[in-house]
Amino acid sequence: MSADQGAARPEPTVLLERPHAGVALLRLNRPAVLNALNMVLREELAGHFLQLDRCPQTRVIVISGNARAFAAGADLGELAEASALAIYQRHVERHWQAISHCTKPVIAAVNGHALGGGCELAMHCDLIVAGESAQFAQPEIRVGVMPGAGGTQRLLRAVGKFQAMRMLLTGCRVSAREALAMGLVSEVVADAEALPRAIALARQIAGMPPLAVTQIKEVVQAGMDMPLEHALSLERKAFQLLFDSRDQKEGMRAFLEKRTPEYQGI
Repeated sequence: MSADQGAARPEPTVLLERPHAGVALLRLNRPAVLNALNMVLREELAGHFLQLDRCPQTRVIVISGNARAFAAGADLGELAEASALAIYQRHVERHWQAISHCTKPVIAAVNGHALGGGCELAMHCDLIVAGESAQFAQPEIRVGVMPGAGGTQRLLRAVGKFQAMRMLLTGCRVSAREALAMGLVSEVVADAEALPRAIALARQIAGMPPLAVTQIKEVVQAGMDMPLEHALSLERKAFQLLFDSRDQKEGMRAFLEKRTPEYQGI
């Protein structure tokens, strides 16, 4: 056996699990550094998203960390001495786009730290379930930079100018309850319930008609930055389109017949 064959393979930085039919769970797996986002983790996470977006058996994706941290931001060891050109050549936007362009609903289950890139990762999701201990922040200003993966723009759209500027200009941490009041998260639950609740939501959404789920996500994302009249037109077209689906016929017939619908995504 060669030395290469005998060497232990590095442990994956992202673990894929299938807790229920239609649901994929991605666990960030760098516990020693609070799931700091290095390039290996970013690449693995993007690869999973590209695969799961194409997977017909996957209807909803859940992302979690561990009890101490969802993700504590970028791995500064890779960045401290980097030049502007080196940062440009990393093209990390491609990794983020694999998440933001995903057509399937994505739910973040957040415990502990969601800081910097970790907060940005949570904001890439469609729903955020936070444990009571969760803390959110964009502290990049404290190390001489600023958010670079949507932390200014997604935060602004989530909580408005005045709360966003407070977080961005001071790097302050926001508790789970404060984040809920600001509109930054969907729900706050006991710490032990964050992941189970996220999976329960994923199961519920996975049981909905897939075409309608996809259209809702597409219209919400596209319409956010459109003038209202254009966004309403987009909504009408998507609504009308769904009347050509078998799932629409099945859903309405099942309602009238007082039975559980069986959706097939067609």
